[in-house]
Amino acid sequence: MDIDQLGNDAKLAATKYFTNMLKKPGQLEKVEQLKNRISRKKTSTEAMLKTAMQSQLDGVTIGMEQLKDALDDISKVKVYLSQTKRSFINLPSLGYKLQDVRTKQMQHSQYLTANENMKHLFTVPESIEKTKQWINEGKFLHAHQCLIDLENSRDDLLFEVHKLPNQAPSDKILLKAYFEDVEVMSDMLKKQIKLVLSRTLNTVRKEPMVIVTVLRIIEREERADTFALQRHKQSGFMPPSRPKKWKEMAFDVLQKSVDQRIEGTQVNERSDNKMWLVTYLELCRLLILEDLRVVKTLCVPCFPPQYDIFDKFVYMYHSSLSANLNDIISDGLEGNEYVTIISWVTNTYPGKELMLHPELNIDIGKVGPLLKSSVVFDLQSKYLEYIKANYKEWMLKTLDTEKNDWYAGASPEVGPDGCFHTAAPVIIFQMIDQNLQVTKTISQHLTHKALLLSVDSVSLYGLSYKEAVIEFKKKHFEDRSKVPFFTHCIITVLNNCLQFIELALEMKQHYWSSDFKDQSSTAYEKLIKTFQNLRDEAAQFLLEEAFLDLDSHFQDLITTKWLTSFISIETICVTLEDYFQDYTHLKPKNLEYIILEAEDIIVRRYIMAILQKKLNFKTYEERRSAADKMTNEVDQLKSFFMRVAPLVIRDKDSPFDAVVKLSEVLKSEDSEILSLDLHTLVKMYPDITEDQMTRLLGLRGDLSRSEIREKVQYAIQGNKELAGTTLTKSIFQQIHL
Repeated sequence: MDIDQLGNDAKLAATKYFTNMLKKPGQLEKVEQLKNRISRKKTSTEAMLKTAMQSQLDGVTIGMEQLKDALDDISKVKVYLSQTKRSFINLPSLGYKLQDVRTKQMQHSQYLTANENMKHLFTVPESIEKTKQWINEGKFLHAHQCLIDLENSRDDLLFEVHKLPNQAPSDKILLKAYFEDVEVMSDMLKKQIKLVLSRTLNTVRKEPMVIVTVLRIIEREERADTFALQRHKQSGFMPPSRPKKWKEMAFDVLQKSVDQRIEGTQVNERSDNKMWLVTYLELCRLLILEDLRVVKTLCVPCFPPQYDIFDKFVYMYHSSLSANLNDIISDGLEGNEYVTIISWVTNTYPGKELMLHPELNIDIGKVGPLLKSSVVFDLQSKYLEYIKANYKEWMLKTLDTEKNDWYAGASPEVGPDGCFHTAAPVIIFQMIDQNLQVTKTISQHLTHKALLLSVDSVSLYGLSYKEAVIEFKKKHFEDRSKVPFFTHCIITVLNNCLQFIELALEMKQHYWSSDFKDQSSTAYEKLIKTFQNLRDEAAQFLLEEAFLDLDSHFQDLITTKWLTSFISIETICVTLEDYFQDYTHLKPKNLEYIILEAEDIIVRRYIMAILQKKLNFKTYEERRSAADKMTNEVDQLKSFFMRVAPLVIRDKDSPFDAVVKLSEVLKSEDSEILSLDLHTLVKMYPDITEDQMTRLLGLRGDLSRSEIREKVQYAIQGNKELAGTTLTKSIFQQIHL
């Protein structure tokens, strides 16, 4: 540090300070006050410096004194270590000199121990008999006290023998033989304690003091075990039969008694009672509930707090019941036993009926699940397999019943709405609903799986149903006289398909959750599509039956015979009206579908008759007359369908309009108008083919092949302007010549 520099800095700072302070004239009057203030500050600072310096000097003085004391202590320790080192030189010879003293001391210790236990040595037989008598009389505390005295005497004597450097084995054997009845009495008392503990729940209700006595004895034995183990670590001596571990024995006895109570609850076998598992589980619930009540109210005050007896009993009942249920599961379950045990394990056991009962309120998380999740999952899988097998069996029976009714020639039942139906859809979905109601009591996850399984099973039933209907149709058309009610049966199939779809949607609304994955929606789509396809195919069978009788009349259309006769179209209408009397037993949606399909078939057959070119028109009048007849017959057919099915909603573009447009092309007189009509036809029905237009123009009889080709190409060229747009499908796509 530069003292001169610090002094200069201080002077500069003081000069600056006073310069600032005396800038104003008024401050000169206060010079004396400022001098006094600075003087006081200077005095105060000097006092502080003196105090600090004095403190530092005092600290140094004390440190020096402590260092001096430490130096003196080190000198003394050095002297003592030298003396101790010299003393060690004489120790080996001193040990040999004191050997006789050591021997005398050990003999004295043995004599003293023998003298102290003299009264027990001479009274061992008498004490044994007394202990036996007290055990038989139930005076366990007296018996145990006497037993402890005998064991202490024996153990002290054996310990003295153990301490001898050259102990004779005969001495130890002699002592053990002399006290051998002590272990017999210990085992006898142990058996009585085990008997009392095995009846704990009954005894604690009547004589709780007996339980308390037994527990006091166990605690004494535990302390004796602890002492014996500590002495063993120090000396290597362990008394006979130690450690007894009576506390561990006590819990083993309690566990076995719990196991016996759980096993004894099963009073029935499957062969004796189909509800044996339900009965067993309910008895277990009542037993565990009552026993744990007793433990909580009566056993807890009797047992030491460190035993944590209530939680121990909860665990024992939990583990015992779990083991027993696993044994039952491994032996095999049947039918609804799967859902019984799943429901009990997942709902009843951890719920308010048992573990969460207000009087118990047990935290199930401390003991864990009654069955492992893998076991529960396996049970659920087997239960679903059982449901699947049940579905297959029931649905097969239902389908067999349906088939038998078809071939028996019996007329189907008529429902309140006047429609044919059978009980098959209701039976199947009632069975599904029952299963889903059961799974709903277990978990939403299992319900979801059961729902998917049910939907898939119904879809499979739909495929089997379809195969049966196809086989039924084949056999019927081989000999139509064998099944007089074929039409009625197929109507029933159509109505059943619609009912299957309706019931499936109701089931979805009731059980399906938005939390489910898309797998559910896919399964439902498959089911609905299956029965929709069956409905459509069965509808074709129904119409095939009707139109089979009309085939010859459709063959007569657009022929020479047709030009002068109204029989064909009238016969078609009369025959269809006869069939439509039965179609009134269709559900409205099915009737609408059948009517629209019938219209399409008639128009398709009519157009095919036009395009087959069975006529050769020689004059325009013949063409116009034929075209007018077509228009009139179309109006007749429209009127017929409106009369037999007035409630059916039809599209604005009726398939009958196609016949009218074809007739307009036929009766066009002028070539320009013909091209315009042909262009209009193509515009309305862009999917009409070149071959179909060629056949239509060829029917006129007034155009050459080149003219026909030219006009067709012109119409097609105009139709290409619609390229890139979606073409509406029409009746012409269904016509294959």
